[in-house]
Amino acid sequence: MSDPKGAPLGRIRNIGIIAHIDAGKTTTSERILFYSGKEHRMGEVHDGTAVMDFLPDEQERGITISSAVTTFSWLDHQINLIDTPGHVDFTAEVERSLCVLDGAICVFCGVAGVQAQSETVWRQADRYGVPRLAFINKLDRAGAGVDHVVEEIRGRLGANPLLLQLPVGREDAFAGVVDLIERRRLTFDGPRGENVTVRPVPDELAGEVEILAQDIMEKAADASDELTAAYLEKGDLTPDEIRAGLRLLCLSRRIIPVLCGSSLKNKGVQPLLDAVAHYLPSPRDPPPRFGRPPGSDKATIECRPLRKDKTVALVFKITDDLHGPLAFARIYSGEISEGMRLVVAANSRKERAARLWRIHANHREQVKTVGPGEIIGISGLKFAVTGDSICDETRLVELEPPRFPSTVISVAVEPKTNDDRDKLMEVLSRLEREDPTFTHKQDPETGQLILSGMGELHLEVLTTRIIRDYRIPINTGAPRVSYREGALGESTGTGVFDQVVAGRQNYAEVVLSLAGNPAALAPVCEIALARDLYPKPILAALSASLENAFASGPLAGYPIIHTLAKIVQLRSREGELTELAVSAAAEAALRQAMLAGATTLYEPMMSLYVGVPEEFLGAVIHDLNGRRAEISEIGQSGAFRSVKARVALAEMFGYATAVRGLSGGRAEYTLEPRAYAQAPKNRIRDIIGYDPGG
Repeated sequence: MSDPKGAPLGRIRNIGIIAHIDAGKTTTSERILFYSGKEHRMGEVHDGTAVMDFLPDEQERGITISSAVTTFSWLDHQINLIDTPGHVDFTAEVERSLCVLDGAICVFCGVAGVQAQSETVWRQADRYGVPRLAFINKLDRAGAGVDHVVEEIRGRLGANPLLLQLPVGREDAFAGVVDLIERRRLTFDGPRGENVTVRPVPDELAGEVEILAQDIMEKAADASDELTAAYLEKGDLTPDEIRAGLRLLCLSRRIIPVLCGSSLKNKGVQPLLDAVAHYLPSPRDPPPRFGRPPGSDKATIECRPLRKDKTVALVFKITDDLHGPLAFARIYSGEISEGMRLVVAANSRKERAARLWRIHANHREQVKTVGPGEIIGISGLKFAVTGDSICDETRLVELEPPRFPSTVISVAVEPKTNDDRDKLMEVLSRLEREDPTFTHKQDPETGQLILSGMGELHLEVLTTRIIRDYRIPINTGAPRVSYREGALGESTGTGVFDQVVAGRQNYAEVVLSLAGNPAALAPVCEIALARDLYPKPILAALSASLENAFASGPLAGYPIIHTLAKIVQLRSREGELTELAVSAAAEAALRQAMLAGATTLYEPMMSLYVGVPEEFLGAVIHDLNGRRAEISEIGQSGAFRSVKARVALAEMFGYATAVRGLSGGRAEYTLEPRAYAQAPKNRIRDIIGYDPGG
């Protein structure tokens, strides 16, 4: 059993490693585990031995798919680390990790610099107000350098990078770094770079080091009145004073400390760990997190990181492995003990924390009690899902959950035998609980099971898990786009329900007006009735029925967006107005209004980034023009030419194979959901069989 007290709050660091795919996140994580003593060997992504990439799909593909958690010690600090995916299909893993982290390391490739997914994860970190360090990796590669990456961080990300190290040597001659605070050279000796040796600054760098070190000192002096006074009095600051000033600037996100190295070549990782302890926040440093009472939209309850306070924790991930279901949670106030009774704030469902675990990738270490600021695994939770707050029974608090994008791509699956159908449905429900960007439903017309996700790779990984991990043989159809339906112009519909149900007459007539609402993606329901004339349950039933109807439009069964539905009239007969009647009538009115007016299908539009060597640029652009792509920018990104475009998802199936063929396997690309746009009329006709008049 571990020490139930854990580390003092000020010496805890909850951090994540975020980056574009293949920037070296997991390789950096593996070195961190080795140098901290958590692991006694270095795992490697390229040979499938990385500790943090423990899923079979991760080892086979050489990419991170699921965020992995570990805990280790460095400089007398307890560091809880989450290694996140870089592929855009799994961006939800980054979202839910950043939601509970206090700080992050953003890894950049020293050759490619700021790449497409670098921008995405940076925006996600901005959204949650997460202070960051930048680590410029792969400085041993041809074409690598720090200056252009620093400028891209400043220009493309709008950040204020502050270089704290200079590389010694370029490309394959990269031999270490100069620490600009201590004005010393660091080399990483030994067969695995485990011995950090301090040497004098090389003569050829002495002038530049002096200029940069002085600039760092002046910036640190501006961080507080006390440091300013000390600098003016002495004309100098000690290294500890400089680090104290930089810490204040980093916590307030006024600077991004920048370090550099080559994780694969075992250079620069130990100083990066030092920087985590020196500059990134503890759980007591960020502003307090506020939650809201259930049913309220105002966050008025402060969750302080104190053991004596009532327990409030946020579940940010659910997994199901050989050991059984496991919920990952961040504790914001109070503590959780083994066997403790908890309540899901959103629905008052009662839970029990059967076992508590510190997690190291796919291994668990049992603990008895954990306090505020901790990231912990909990066994025994039956009802909590990602985004739920779990609390003490005497004070229910809902924390703001992570927000996930809607699914954009679907595939039909069916079990190869009818005997496997029930088992498949159970597995799909389990996967849906684990992954908030995965959904499944049964097509009411064809009876097919439709799986929806964030991209082709996402669905490929999920179907592979069904076949391999759960041993259910399935057939899969071709991927298809998840369109949306919506009103364009104004129309009116009337719905009537007049039936005897269970011996009682139910009657309602609902008149509904419909209009396009391009300003809001989600459909909006308004009830323009004199509310004092109708019972509250009737009004609630009207709203609930439309919310339910918005999930499946009348054209092709896709969810409805960009639409304003307004209930303008409700009629009934005395004694016959029921919730059943108004619900059925409202849904019928919406359907009639949608079919009577100008409606359309919306298709998901994607932001596309392609990085490609100069000699293949023309072929890539020619191919994109044939895919209806709107190219917005052609630039330079390190040694590659970069292409940014807006393109319909429907045009991008099979693009991975196409762009590899066009570039001799050297291009890279990312697709990220951005918006919905009206689909071309010929595509709408192909889908629904007629022109809806949009």
